[in-house]
Amino acid sequence: MAVMAPGSLAPVFEPGFFSSSPVHVALIVGGVVAIVSGVVGTFTVMRGQSFAGHSLADIGTAGGSAAFLVGISPLYGFVAMNLIAAGVMEMIGIRRPRGRDLATGIVLGAALGLAALFLYWDTTHSSTTGATINVLFGSIFELPSSLVPVIAVFSVVATGIVLVAYRPLLLSSLSPDLAATRGVPVRLVGIGYLIALALAVSLSAVTIGAILSTALLIGPAATALRLTKRAVPAMLIAAAVGVAATWLGILLAYDSYDWLPRHQPWPVSFFVVTIVFVSYLVTHLYVGRSARHRRHPVAARVA
Repeated sequence: MAVMAPGSLAPVFEPGFFSSSPVHVALIVGGVVAIVSGVVGTFTVMRGQSFAGHSLADIGTAGGSAAFLVGISPLYGFVAMNLIAAGVMEMIGIRRPRGRDLATGIVLGAALGLAALFLYWDTTHSSTTGATINVLFGSIFELPSSLVPVIAVFSVVATGIVLVAYRPLLLSSLSPDLAATRGVPVRLVGIGYLIALALAVSLSAVTIGAILSTALLIGPAATALRLTKRAVPAMLIAAAVGVAATWLGILLAYDSYDWLPRHQPWPVSFFVVTIVFVSYLVTHLYVGRSARHRRHPVAARVA
């Protein structure tokens, strides 16, 4: 590592960080995906469908591994599989609400079985390497710049669905029965939301991996909703937390190359998930302490 002059940015930004093309792509893609995850994730938490988001992340593993097997970007496989799974889950769930978890579990189990088969073929019959790592844990530094426009389109579609259907989506999230009595097409809104969710999960999967993508979807949104119960401010806060966690995770992963003698960088996904978790934990403790202070102001001051 080059020696930097005193007062430089070397302790934080290692040489080459700002001039690296893979870093530029990672920062752009990571920032866009974090914003989409914050917007969609806010409604995921409000609707109580975190399990659906987690299931889609795992189900998408089959699509991502299949795409890797045929030599195309895992993003296309994630999107295709998640859209199919979201449609099946929504149709079954609407007709039989009590069967939603059962249907999701069945689809999830089948998809994971396919994922195991495809990943096995990826490692034994394919000339490419790193399929398991890329699909399960992400490869944000290896994303080609040609994929940025595709990610931008999917991001616009996912965010656009939420913004266009904002009012009926908000009402159906808070009270489906009230939304139905007011003429809101609850089923159509639910399908549109799951499409946005499937796209958000797929985008998150190519950045921090399929098995960790839910952290970027749920963590910042849960943090934001601890600070405010209003949807728009919550979406903005969730997006800001997600972008900060992703960009800081990219920086730390880049810097970690020189942390150990073996010169092997730590995964971006580890840093992003850790930062998101710490952010939620700090917010949870702060809000809890503030609530106790409001209930017992004298005791809080004494303590």
